[in-house]
Amino acid sequence: MRRLYLQIYASFVGILLIFVVMLAIGFQMLPESAWEQRRDNLGELVSEFVVPPQLSAEDTQLAIERVAEALVAQVTLRGADGGLIANAGEPIDMPRGPRIRDGRNEYEDDSSAVLVLPDGRLFLVDPQERGPPALLITLLLLAIAIALGSLPIARRITRRLERLQSRVDALGAGQLSTRVDIEGKDEVAELARSFNRSADRIERLVEAQRHVLAGVSHEIRTPLARMRVALELLESGDRPELRERLMQDIADLDDLIGELLLASRLDTIDQFEHTEEVDLLALLAEEAARTGADVSGAPVTIHGDPRMLRRLIRNLLENAQKYAGGSLVEAVAAPIGEGGARLSVSDRGPGVPEDERERIFEPFYRSRQTPEHDRSVGLGLALVRRIAVRQGGSVACVDRPGGGTTFEVRLAAID
Repeated sequence: MRRLYLQIYASFVGILLIFVVMLAIGFQMLPESAWEQRRDNLGELVSEFVVPPQLSAEDTQLAIERVAEALVAQVTLRGADGGLIANAGEPIDMPRGPRIRDGRNEYEDDSSAVLVLPDGRLFLVDPQERGPPALLITLLLLAIAIALGSLPIARRITRRLERLQSRVDALGAGQLSTRVDIEGKDEVAELARSFNRSADRIERLVEAQRHVLAGVSHEIRTPLARMRVALELLESGDRPELRERLMQDIADLDDLIGELLLASRLDTIDQFEHTEEVDLLALLAEEAARTGADVSGAPVTIHGDPRMLRRLIRNLLENAQKYAGGSLVEAVAAPIGEGGARLSVSDRGPGVPEDERERIFEPFYRSRQTPEHDRSVGLGLALVRRIAVRQGGSVACVDRPGGGTTFEVRLAAID
């Protein structure tokens, strides 16, 4: 479990090694100081050609200024006793020392170059900074070393994490067969294994739920079919009210099973697999004929699943009729955008409280406005939202001008 830790630790060790090597190479490439290369005869050259002893004070000052300008440095000329003779820039203090070198008295200073002229005078030069300070260069080299050393391992780890994230998103979108390729033997690889194990368990649980739901529906429908046949064989005069009630109960159970199966299937898909051109206005008119709703709007053709769109319209019309209180239900279809459609179903009922306008789309939720005689279980509007989302659209509950409720559905064309 510490392999990733060791990789990161080794990378930082490598970064330090790279930095040391780069620093050593940089120092090796720096040229030796001209003062060190020509120290033996530079004093004679300066004394003879730059500031010979016989120059006047004014000429000596001019000579020092010319040297300072050429060297882009501060230059000071002092006597053997340390007295100031000429200066360009800030006067340079007397150096630390003295020391003996090659039989000659010389001085050693950390910040300036010092020459002892043959006549004992001191020629001092303090170079001005021409570029970044040494610390800044050092930090720059360190940053380059860190960037070069850490990039490969960081990119390797993040690339694997990006692939893992894409698989997690795919699993969350309903692609239960999604798995991650195992790469390496570190913590990221162990995370990928954990993801695959979790995905396996989720897929098995969902598949088991499907099988159980399918099995339960089959086992329930079989006795229901036998009950229906038995009731149909009853004599018409033998407690007709019981026969009617049993038939209604059977119908309700049959509808419930169908809605459960449909809701379960819609939860496992992103969009419909079988689509075709659907005349939404014609479909709306067909379903409105069953409930007596008023239909208006413009012809609109949408690419979608006709069976699911019919179910969406039917649930909306039946829900509106349930709360309309005998008033007219109005349905309108109109085209929007490129290949999309807007569908609205309105009633003149008591309306939906604002705090319930989202909850009514939850499965098995029953509004406070639900009539007491209503036998539904609260799956109708939940199916409407699921179908609209799979069609690439949305549904919302809003107030109807003048009282009542309007359900607005926006549908996108499925390619």
